[in-house]
Amino acid sequence: MTQHKDMNKTIFITGATSGIGLGCARKFADNGDRLILNGRNVKKLEAIRQELEAKGTKVIVLAFDVRDREAARKAIERLPEEWQQIDVLINNAGLALGLEPEYEGDLDDWETMIDTNIKGLLTMTRLIVPQMIQRNSGHIINIGSVAGDAAYAGGNVYCATKAAVKALSDGLRIDVADTAVRVTNLKPGLVETNFSNIRFHGDTKRAAKLYQGIKPLTGDDIADVAVYAANAPEHVQIAEVLILATHQASGSVIVRK
Repeated sequence: MTQHKDMNKTIFITGATSGIGLGCARKFADNGDRLILNGRNVKKLEAIRQELEAKGTKVIVLAFDVRDREAARKAIERLPEEWQQIDVLINNAGLALGLEPEYEGDLDDWETMIDTNIKGLLTMTRLIVPQMIQRNSGHIINIGSVAGDAAYAGGNVYCATKAAVKALSDGLRIDVADTAVRVTNLKPGLVETNFSNIRFHGDTKRAAKLYQGIKPLTGDDIADVAVYAANAPEHVQIAEVLILATHQASGSVIVRK
C-alpha cells in the first residue's frame, strides 16, 4: 500500500516520557512532524524535548496528569495559537497495577487504572476531538491492548479498562463516520517497557521474568504502526491493529524458548 504523507502535522501524545509514547515521539519526529508531548515527569519531558529539538523537531511539552481534567483543559487552552490545530491525538497514557485475583485486588490500584486508562482517555478525546470535527480533519489513535480482547489470569480490571478502550474507539468511529476524522485502536501484546515494573510496584526482578525466553515487542515497533496509520491515504482508515511478538498467540499464550 502506498502511503500519503502530509507534511508538518501536529501530533499530541499523552504519556510520552517512556515506552510506546516515547517511541511515538521519536518516530513522528523522524517523520517530520511537530510534537506536543504530555507526561507527569517534568525532568523527563524536558530531556526528550531537548533531544528532539537538537534534531530539528519543533516540540512543546505539557506536564499534567490525564486524570486531572482541569489541568488538562488549562494546558490545552494555553497552547499558542499556531499550535491549536492538533492533527493526531495519540491516547497512550495508561498503566497496569497488580496481578492479584479480582477478589483480592487493591481498590486504589483499580481506581488509578480506571481513572487513567478510561477517564483520562475520555478527557483528552472530549477536549481535542471537537476541533477536529469542526475542521473535518483529524485522527485519534488509541493505545489499547490484546488484553482488551480477552481476560487473562490476574488481569481482571486492567483487561476491563482495555476492553473499554476498544469499545470507546469503536463508538467514536461510529460517531465521526459522517466526517473525515479517523479513529484507530492499536492493540499491542507483550511490549518490553517499564510497564511491568510499574505493574509490580517497582519489583524489577519479577518484571524481568515476564520477558524471559521470548523476544518481546518494543515501543518503537508500536510507534511504526502508529506512524503508518496516521499517514495512510485519506480514504483509508486503519481501524484496529493487533500487534504481537512472533511467539505470542494471544494475551495468555506465550511460548518461551
